[in-house]
Amino acid sequence: MSDLAKAFAKTKLSALPSPEPLAEDPADAYEDDSSSASSMSSTGTVIPTSNQRPAPVLHWSSYFSQEFYLERPASPMSRHAKFHVYLTPPASPKANLLVLHHGAGSSALSFALMAKEVRKLMPDVGILAVEAREHGSVVWDAEGHVDADLSVDVLGRDLVDMIQLTASKMGWTELPTMVLIGHSLGGAVVTHVANKGVLGSKVLGFAVLDVVEGSAMEALKHMQSYLASRPKTFPSLPAAIEWHIRSRTLRNPQSARASVPSLLLQTPDGKWAWRTELGSTEAYWENWFNGMSAKFLGGKGAKLLILAGTDRLDKELMIGQMQGKFQLQVFPAAGHFLQEDLPEKTAEAIVEFVKRNDRSTLVLPPKVSDLLAQGKKV
Repeated sequence: MSDLAKAFAKTKLSALPSPEPLAEDPADAYEDDSSSASSMSSTGTVIPTSNQRPAPVLHWSSYFSQEFYLERPASPMSRHAKFHVYLTPPASPKANLLVLHHGAGSSALSFALMAKEVRKLMPDVGILAVEAREHGSVVWDAEGHVDADLSVDVLGRDLVDMIQLTASKMGWTELPTMVLIGHSLGGAVVTHVANKGVLGSKVLGFAVLDVVEGSAMEALKHMQSYLASRPKTFPSLPAAIEWHIRSRTLRNPQSARASVPSLLLQTPDGKWAWRTELGSTEAYWENWFNGMSAKFLGGKGAKLLILAGTDRLDKELMIGQMQGKFQLQVFPAAGHFLQEDLPEKTAEAIVEFVKRNDRSTLVLPPKVSDLLAQGKKV
């Protein structure tokens, strides 16, 4: 099965009682003794062993400075919504804002470790990690029922609204210059927004993490069988974390401790179940990725594609890459959740991409008239 199945597999669950924030990340509670040579192995269902030490849950405040629930009132143009986001504001009006959108069934905390590494490399940059409807955010229709429309156009409008609501919440007089970054389904969403151009010149560029149209459409054929093979519930959060590690859905125990609890909701009998029922979203799967390659190549701004293997490139993107239309990086040691498996390398690639394309850092040569006025020879 294609690695993309894990993107949908990693169902976003959450709303557990908040643990105390940790000043420092504790040592990893599990050892990863499995080979990373092939990401295909991560699709198997593995039952966690019972003799593992419980892994402490890592709190969001170790990675982001603020958490918001942003209210969008109902209007003729939009429906009532409460959006869940995490924010570390830019240090100055001139600093860039990275906007992060997770994959299907995942959560904003899938970017937790990567966000922390980005801030180490670029302390001034802002980071906004958003959660889609049915993944931590809630949208209601006119009758007050939950609106579960997950079409890419609707998710794109939600993303733009979350950005604008965050700006209003923070009192920003204008939107900062942004780099949109999306993993899997999130990659399709940010590509759609960049292609539409609704944020105008405020989008410096966009980055897509481990999804391309061809392999995504192929993986969809196997999604229902994959979803049927994984556990429906877990007896505890440590058991859920351990399953993600031992099944090699995630290869970084520390990231699993930060992100997996946000994928689960506790049931009345004390078990932990997936927050997002991915099987019920099948009607939208082709809509997410159909035409994505053309939209990616036609999107406004600089483009970065990070993949876990070159086999994911489809023909349209191979031609575009040879024509220099986007920057490509490949992390063969990572699985599908490359920002979780290799947060440092992913952060380095993102920071390099931002610095390469940041117009505000361009230093123009002095004007001849200014040099003459200073008495210098030219």
